[in-house]
Amino acid sequence: MKTQIFYSTLFLLLATNVFATFSDNETNPNVILAQLSASIDSINEQYVRLFKIEHARLQAVDDELKSVTILQAKVDLLIQKGLIQDQIRQLQKDNGNDVAKVRYLKGLQIIKILYEKVLSLDHHFASVRTFNEISKIANPNQYPEYGKLKELVSTKKEKKSAFELTSLLAANPVASVIQTFGGMLTSSLSKEEKEKELAKVECILDFSLRMQNDLNTIYFETAFLQNNNDKIKQDIELLFKDYTKPIGYNASLENCRTNDDWENLTQKMEDYLDKMKTTTGSAQYKMQVNLDFPIDRLLQFISQYNNFIDQGGKFYEKFGIILSSYENEIPCESKLPVEYKKLKSDINVAIEKFKVAYKPVEINGTKMKEILYGLNEFD
Repeated sequence: MKTQIFYSTLFLLLATNVFATFSDNETNPNVILAQLSASIDSINEQYVRLFKIEHARLQAVDDELKSVTILQAKVDLLIQKGLIQDQIRQLQKDNGNDVAKVRYLKGLQIIKILYEKVLSLDHHFASVRTFNEISKIANPNQYPEYGKLKELVSTKKEKKSAFELTSLLAANPVASVIQTFGGMLTSSLSKEEKEKELAKVECILDFSLRMQNDLNTIYFETAFLQNNNDKIKQDIELLFKDYTKPIGYNASLENCRTNDDWENLTQKMEDYLDKMKTTTGSAQYKMQVNLDFPIDRLLQFISQYNNFIDQGGKFYEKFGIILSSYENEIPCESKLPVEYKKLKSDINVAIEKFKVAYKPVEINGTKMKEILYGLNEFD
């Protein structure tokens, strides 16, 4: 009886700590995993003490059975032994239940944190993709200086041999530049005027034509990353749905976040855990499985998230190299578009974010086994 009272007090202390932690404003899933590992260790250490007490009692009964000759005494000792064995089995079940509860609660915290990171990434990719400056700085037609040159050439061109590009070809950077240079050659501009006008746009043309393919690569590969992030977002929302379905919570992850419904979700969890504590037999086993299975799904998602972050970080490192590869950046520095410099700065910030803010969740084989099974030496 004393053992059971000690166990009940222990669980109340641990549960209080877990629920208090759930309300903390954590932003690092690795902190949650460290807390989870510490909680599992703490639970197992407390149960190890209880197991040792019961095993010592069991050993004492076994020793006494070897020396007792009176039949009734043997029967009493065997009954006592059976009760102790029942208590050990109950402790094993309680140990497993408590570990499952902590894992479930901490897993929910990790889902919440990773969802915020996925939403942040979604905003980041969208801002880069809708960054019209990417298309602007890759197309000489978007530069006012080049527009003035085209207009000047048009007014000075030889009328007999002149022709106008269709609207489709006029928007094509290469076709436009070819026509402009061809027009300059046959125009009435003097050699000095041609050199003067060309000097005004040489850096713009050199930069846009050299970097056009590279800038388009950044644009389309960012679109690829955003599509992958959309898939990650859908997967974590589905994970949350499956994760909370057993406890009777039906709101979506987006609605839970928007309405700040975490308190209601926590109450649903507490109700489920209280019910599981009083349930017995196969019904209790099924309830525990409902807590265990989502943990496995969560670890699979963490692996998926880690792979995506690793991939994204490598992409942005490549983007950084691409943007730093313009060989005439120094002589043309004063004439390069500010959007190019801002894009370089944004890419550098993104690289740091992938290393720090979005970094993969640190979960090695040992930690994964502990999270999945929560084993201790008496299992």
